[in-house]
Amino acid sequence: MTLENVSGTVLVVGSAPDATRCRDWPKALFSSIVAINNAWRIRDDWDYLAFPDDFPPENRPTDLRPGQDLIRSDSYVPSNNRFGGVLYAGGTMAFSTGYWALDALRPAVLAFVGCDMVYPTAGRTHFYGKGTADPLREDISLRNLEAKSARLSLHAAMLGCACVRLSSGPSRLTFPQCPPDQLASLPSPTLRVNGAGFRAASEEESRLGYTVESGRYWEHEQEFSTDRLDALDRMWLRAAQTEPG
Repeated sequence: MTLENVSGTVLVVGSAPDATRCRDWPKALFSSIVAINNAWRIRDDWDYLAFPDDFPPENRPTDLRPGQDLIRSDSYVPSNNRFGGVLYAGGTMAFSTGYWALDALRPAVLAFVGCDMVYPTAGRTHFYGKGTADPLREDISLRNLEAKSARLSLHAAMLGCACVRLSSGPSRLTFPQCPPDQLASLPSPTLRVNGAGFRAASEEESRLGYTVESGRYWEHEQEFSTDRLDALDRMWLRAAQTEPG
């Protein structure tokens, strides 16, 4: 891998066992490194650490280097709201962080590692051992992880940003797989946007009006129809799979 800087490439690091692969990747490959939850322990040169309100204080770093920032819900929820809200985005930190990075950093590439949301049935589920499979919990916003992934990639593509995954194994993310040493030659965006499909799904979100400004959508769950959300997920998947017309 060369030390060539990839301008505008943001690395988002989750907690899957394969996230440790990024430990030896040169920092020069990325304009910023955004760690999620415990992933700040993988390498000490991260720029941002994103975590939810219930992330235990004892699991957070105590000493920050100059330039390192903590991204809490008061930062990522407003960013998610600018893209329709946490319910539509998917209420797990990989997606919440992705929309924050897209909004705050405006990268040319969002590259994910350790965020595949596929968990082994035995052995380590996370790089630090066994952890909670947060994206797999029963949650009205996470009924179709592939659709939420497609939605993020479409919103990114509309801003000229390519979403990719740097892992090579199974993934619930619909992003194309890209080896780290090929980031420099990656076209932006990698996804051709079906404008009609994107507009239709966005208009359906507006029509439903399932927006909770606080981000605490679970406090209003009884107001939302799972059937309509499932239909909306199918619209986002079709928008990502259909050629532009």
